[in-house]
Amino acid sequence: MLNLVHFKFKRNVAITFEKYGFDITPEQFLILDSLWDDNKGLSQQQIACIVMKDKNSVRKLIDGLEKKGLIVRIPDKADRRQNIVKVTDKALKISEEIQEVAMLAVDNIISGIDEKDMDTFIKVLSMVSKNMDRLAEEQKEENDILSE
Repeated sequence: MLNLVHFKFKRNVAITFEKYGFDITPEQFLILDSLWDDNKGLSQQQIACIVMKDKNSVRKLIDGLEKKGLIVRIPDKADRRQNIVKVTDKALKISEEIQEVAMLAVDNIISGIDEKDMDTFIKVLSMVSKNMDRLAEEQKEENDILSE
């Protein structure tokens, strides 16, 4: 059910973006949203951590945003092996409007759901997330022990 809801959620947001004339995917929006929050720019690795995607997936998303003129890559002066990703003026100009459209999409998706039910839903999802974090940490510890 979670996978189905996640798929439909992304599809609905994508359709809403398209309806309002924005040529970006929900995943690209997440990249932009993380960059709008940080005026100094971020490395690809930092973005990957924020959006919880692997570096290769993030690279492809960045490539697409760069082709659309929404971000630029600037060589990091401290480490020439990596780039700092920054939003362009074009991305800054659309930031407020597209964030409003994203919120509209979410509001439409959750319309008709009682606030108490939504609070319970968020609480349960948070508990599931914490359980998965705990299980991942336990697995990491087991792997560390086995590799010694």
